[in-house]
Amino acid sequence: MNIFFLNITILELIDIIVFSFILYKIYIILKDSVAINVFTTIALIYFLWILVKTFKMELLSGLLSQIINIGLIALIIVFQQEIRKALIYTGSKFFSVSIPKRIENLIKRKKETPYLKASEILKSISILSKTKTGALIVIARKMKLDSYIDTGEKLYSEITSSLLLSIFQKDTPLHDGAVIIRDNKIVAARCILPINNTANLPPHYGTRHRAALAVAEQTDAIVIVVSEENGAISIAFEGNLFYNKSIQEVKSEISKYFEIV
Repeated sequence: MNIFFLNITILELIDIIVFSFILYKIYIILKDSVAINVFTTIALIYFLWILVKTFKMELLSGLLSQIINIGLIALIIVFQQEIRKALIYTGSKFFSVSIPKRIENLIKRKKETPYLKASEILKSISILSKTKTGALIVIARKMKLDSYIDTGEKLYSEITSSLLLSIFQKDTPLHDGAVIIRDNKIVAARCILPINNTANLPPHYGTRHRAALAVAEQTDAIVIVVSEENGAISIAFEGNLFYNKSIQEVKSEISKYFEIV
């Protein structure tokens, strides 16, 4: 195959496409992190090494080769948080459904959308937002979240706005922590969640926002946060947190994963 007068085989073209895709994915993971500066520097050194190697500049090639070898170890140390985040998120996405279930879904060619009583959730967060009452609600999808559920008080109750409002009132014993909803039930309250300790997060991200982001990075759950400071509603999923969203925007995101009833 000739492209711009270059003789490139199909395998070489696939190699270039896959390499470009990997670089793009790495950039997406690191773009909001201070580690992007380190990655850019190492990438420049690597391309400089390829250049001097092409022109057979042996001295520089040998020096840069040693720097790159040491740099690989430094890369793992510097990017340990980002690597851990990528591995956890990729693993959780792949293993959230068992292999037999994946095969079954592939054979059926059918995607089953679970039901969620989201109207009651949306009603409660609207009221909580107006009263500036802090809240943290985790909606499980394919992953069961048992490790988080086990840290809280088991409820297994119907989803109602009155119950959610009662849980998050400051004078109740269950308000401190997260509510976890699974299989259209309020499964547990006062659950303890992990915290994202990334240093460069926006200053208006409180503990609830950091917990929501951590859960969104480590699982496939949808997390809704109501800020105690200003009543702002945020939603986190697929490793990202979206701050200060309207009820309609939250509903729109939930409807991508659930059949709203």
